Amino acid sequence: MIFAISVTGITTVYGEESTKDTNDDAGAKLLGAGLAFGLAAGGAGIGLGYVGSAGLAVISENPALQSKVFIFIGMVESIAIYGIVMMFIILGQ
Repeated sequence: MIFAISVTGITTVYGEESTKDTNDDAGAKLLGAGLAFGLAAGGAGIGLGYVGSAGLAVISENPALQSKVFIFIGMVESIAIYGIVMMFIILGQ
């Protein structure tokens, strides 16, 4: 349902008088924001799988490197945060 609303751009309730112009591309904004966050979160999830498995292997061999592994995991998670920021930027315009 959310996908259908974002593609068609239907954002107003029938019978309600709209004060906005009907050509404002609200559906394109929603679709772009969803793609920005969805692709960033998906990429971060894939990257976190690789980094997490390698990090666990490193920690099992040398527990002293645990803090360095957490830094790399934080770098991968920052990609999802950038996606959230871009989503809010797109929706705020």
